[in-house]
Amino acid sequence: MKKVALLLLFVCLYIHTESIAQTCLSNELAYKVKNEGFANSKIEELSQFMTDDLGPRLAASQLKLRAEKMVIAKLGELGLSNPRVEFAYDFPKGGWDNQMNYVAMTAPYYCSFAANPKAWSGSTDGLVSGECVLLDVQTKADLDKYKGQLNGKIALMPATQTYEMKFTPLATRLTEEELEELALDPRPTTRRYRSMGNWQAVRELQQAISAFLKEEKVLAIVSGGGTFNVPSSRGVQYKVGEPEPTPEIVLPIEDHGRMARMIAKGEKVQMELNIKNVFTDNQRINNVVAEIPGTDPKLKNEIILIGGHLDSWHGGTGGADNASGCIVMMEAMRIIKALGIQPKRTIRIALWGGEEQGLYGSRGYAEQYLYDAKKRKALSGYDKFALYLNMDNGSGRFRGIYLEENDQAIPFFEAWKKPLESLGFKTLSPRKTGSTDHVTFNRLGLPAFQFIQDDLEYNRTYHTVMDTYERLSLEDLKVDAVIAAWIALNAAMDDAHIPVRPGYPDNIPAPTVRR
Repeated sequence: MKKVALLLLFVCLYIHTESIAQTCLSNELAYKVKNEGFANSKIEELSQFMTDDLGPRLAASQLKLRAEKMVIAKLGELGLSNPRVEFAYDFPKGGWDNQMNYVAMTAPYYCSFAANPKAWSGSTDGLVSGECVLLDVQTKADLDKYKGQLNGKIALMPATQTYEMKFTPLATRLTEEELEELALDPRPTTRRYRSMGNWQAVRELQQAISAFLKEEKVLAIVSGGGTFNVPSSRGVQYKVGEPEPTPEIVLPIEDHGRMARMIAKGEKVQMELNIKNVFTDNQRINNVVAEIPGTDPKLKNEIILIGGHLDSWHGGTGGADNASGCIVMMEAMRIIKALGIQPKRTIRIALWGGEEQGLYGSRGYAEQYLYDAKKRKALSGYDKFALYLNMDNGSGRFRGIYLEENDQAIPFFEAWKKPLESLGFKTLSPRKTGSTDHVTFNRLGLPAFQFIQDDLEYNRTYHTVMDTYERLSLEDLKVDAVIAAWIALNAAMDDAHIPVRPGYPDNIPAPTVRR
């Protein structure tokens, strides 16, 4: 009799466990998603559109505004509902676009350079030329030795980067050993935070140098950044209404280093420049948003959010960073729409603005829909937020997902990933990862995640003029779009959703004062 009772108890427990276990959509639907994503892929078309057609998309620039209109039209072509621009945040820097960029060394011999103007820096007075002066400034006091000597000269900043030959592949994929390491929970290990140094002192020195050089009326400021003769992309401090900053140019460290070495040996080095930058009073950061509406009477107002950032730096066309994320999420939405699936929850795509300048787009979305930081109060959208999936690490293949130490998410992704394991999507990492838009939602305790991706050559090429269509791995993007579509669909159809982290929203920290 005891054995029968124990057996009945076991059966009841088993049935109860099965009833609350996370579910995965059918293998038949998984086949349809993969077939649509691989046999009818629009990745090539979307990749050319997002890079070659849109061009650079610096925050608040005229090209960014142009891109927003074009992307809205494209989302409409894909059949998505209510494609639109949504204002996200005020942006005091305003708009900036480069319209002319010619830089060359003219003495001791002629050599044209691949150069990149710093965003929000000023223009030259047409074609100008002058002698280069190599500055050696470690403290504000060091500026005194250059007083009265720089009028009409070109200030060459000291080198901050040196090239070291590497004997590793230019492009890499994650090894099985690396993935196994990512799957380990890091929380038992004592965390060591790297010191950022006295960043405030460094910033104050930079501001003092900029003000001094403007007062001295230098023609331009030239610094080094980027390797393999490819200049990087950077910006300067500026707000609408301030005087136009001094023109600033970034050269690859090879060209910058060549001139610095020659000047240090006593050579006279001269340059000529013709830089034209246009400032516009567009103090707005916008997001581009569209949906596939939910259909379940109880769940249709809950949101499955997927996205990446639409803005880029100005040097290239933002291929890996982050046209790739936009391409994948747009294709994921197309796959779902093409299959005629009517999700229970609404699936929304958000292509963020101003990520490169400080997560402006996602922060604005969160403040509008999810959480009022000033009142320390959750908004109506907080409880309706079911999931956010973000892509912003180049075009490498998804190998898994960072779960942000969110143990409650594990059973969901364990169930959902089963049909994806043959595509290499296997690793559920408890670790946190940062520096992109999912962080906005994680700070609120909401379930928001970034994918684990193969690096490829991302760290060599992003934030440079090399970040173009050629940085995209189209085959990887096809796989990523299928994975994103499948997970979004499962999250939209599951009767349960990943809960907010325990203690939230009560434990949301007070907002940091931005200086």
